[in-house]
Amino acid sequence: MAETVIKGLDHFVLYVADAEATAAFYALHLGMAVQRFGPEGRLALNFGAQKINLHTVTAPFLPHADRPAAGAGDFCLLTDEPVEEVKARLEMEGLAVESGPVARTGATGPLRSIYLRDPDGNLVEISNRA
Repeated sequence: MAETVIKGLDHFVLYVADAEATAAFYALHLGMAVQRFGPEGRLALNFGAQKINLHTVTAPFLPHADRPAAGAGDFCLLTDEPVEEVKARLEMEGLAVESGPVARTGATGPLRSIYLRDPDGNLVEISNRA
């Protein structure tokens, strides 16, 4: 059996209906930095040492997933801000928090999480390490 050589996550791709609307949502509500890059002016969301590249389902960048679909994402983002405060702020901004705070298990141990959906319906978990 091979020894694991993967040591981290650089970026992942989120397939969306409208990259501009998605970028605005994550910038406004979650404080991510919007980046345009490449000759095509592609959009990405930067946070920490990672990023999320945004690809529209109607014109995904090559190569791409076998079946790109908006709203099929489900991922967890970490914050140092208490999730209770994040929940209160998001609700004041008019967003629905579907669940939480609830106890979950993350990659390195216990999490305290809330869940919401972005404009495409992707499930976004926001967590504190417990």
